[in-house]
Amino acid sequence: MSINTVSESFQRGATPSATAKFAVIALVFSPALSLIGFWLGGELALTLLAVLLPSIAAVMILLPTQKTRPGIPKELLGALGPEAFEETVKATMDQARRVGQKSVVFAIKLDEYDTLAEHHGDAAMENVSQQARERVRSTLRANDTLGILDTSTFAICIHPQSTFDLEACLELSGRLNLAIAEPYAIDGATIYVTSSLGFCQLGRETAQNAEDNCDPVSACAKLALSTATQAAPGAIRAYAPEKNHPLKMASDVNLDVMDGLENGEILPWYQPQISTDTGKITGFEALARWIHPSRGPISPAEFLPLLEEKGQMARLSEVMLYHSMTALKAWDQAGVEVRQIGVNFSPTELNDPKLVEKISWELDRFELTPDRLAVEVLETVVAKGPDDVVTRNIKGLSALGCHIDLDDFGTGHASLASIRRFGVGRIKIDRSYVMKSDRDVEQQRMIRAILTLAEKLDIETLAEGVETVGEHSLLAQLGCAYVQGYGIGRPMPFEQTLTWIMEHNAKLQDPPNIGRAIG
Repeated sequence: MSINTVSESFQRGATPSATAKFAVIALVFSPALSLIGFWLGGELALTLLAVLLPSIAAVMILLPTQKTRPGIPKELLGALGPEAFEETVKATMDQARRVGQKSVVFAIKLDEYDTLAEHHGDAAMENVSQQARERVRSTLRANDTLGILDTSTFAICIHPQSTFDLEACLELSGRLNLAIAEPYAIDGATIYVTSSLGFCQLGRETAQNAEDNCDPVSACAKLALSTATQAAPGAIRAYAPEKNHPLKMASDVNLDVMDGLENGEILPWYQPQISTDTGKITGFEALARWIHPSRGPISPAEFLPLLEEKGQMARLSEVMLYHSMTALKAWDQAGVEVRQIGVNFSPTELNDPKLVEKISWELDRFELTPDRLAVEVLETVVAKGPDDVVTRNIKGLSALGCHIDLDDFGTGHASLASIRRFGVGRIKIDRSYVMKSDRDVEQQRMIRAILTLAEKLDIETLAEGVETVGEHSLLAQLGCAYVQGYGIGRPMPFEQTLTWIMEHNAKLQDPPNIGRAIG
């Protein structure tokens, strides 16, 4: 090993220990030592020293580089696991409290991780999660700590400093979400991921929210994240004692969900669907929303599994259908044109032998024709293959005159035969294909393929999750007939729909002034 090689190893970042320094000195003087050995012991001594001295020096130099480098915190070498991260948070908060400095804990979760994993595969999403952590790490300072809470969730502990106010927290939160939102190239595919974020500043925590082996600041940051995940994707929430719920919230929701359903707290909110050709409203989709009297909005991802677990999906379906029919009648009486309303039906409901009879009775009860109802069925249900009850129900509803919409198309594996067999009249392109499609050629190719398939099968198309003007414009250019999403209109309670409809129709009646040459 040459002196240059040793020097390069130090330049790459290895901090030399006392042992390594001694090895370098020994290596420098090895020629002299070899000559002394030859003078004292002859050729045998010369040979042994010439071989052994460089070898021993090399081992002494390399050994320290295989260990954690002195003076560099271990968190810089990678993210910590949950236990090690919580230990670091405790030590950091104790230090900050002791010297009167500021610190913050951030908790970050990749939105819709399980859904994306079903679509792209677990390995691809683990790759995304790793890249996301690397992006977060590069956004932080060297002495801040990154921890992994689970595959899709990680956390940050800010090293104590003299100033770090709410504005600084929000600014860093925005930078973190933007970094994570940049596209990921995985195995030739482009994956888009958003993240929800919650944080708690030291001094804002409440002691009663502390978990075992968890500092209250960290526990409250997780509560803020829970609140953020109940809002729209990409939400940021700061912990505030008066706004966040105690850690027993999940068990309370479990106890309250039945009361919420029977007391009229769980109701449909309506998201508009419009034509890309005319801009006119063509329908609404009814989406279950729970507004708790004391907790406020509770995420469907939280309460729907509880209702299914308790065997109450059929009851929820009755509530959703009744209020949807009521909404259609109210729109008709107000003189506004809403062609149809979409209602989601779960596998449990589709297995009800009396489903067609129940829906027919409801339509007659409200004096509505069957074509006013769009029955939304998940592609994963259709993809499971022929099931006597499910097949009979969907065919029966189609024969009755209801529209059959295949929801979340592209996330399952529905065959062409099953689409035909179930009488699907429209496929709803999943938002994972729509997101940032105006900037991603691969997304555009996938959408074109779906639209071509639909055209060959003589099936209509609707794109979900449209959030920007660029996405809306692209879908219209590619020939997607209908769109819905936050860029069109957010889900809203019925009381707000009439105002929204009138404002939307007013925009259509007042076309923009494009301008014309004079002369």
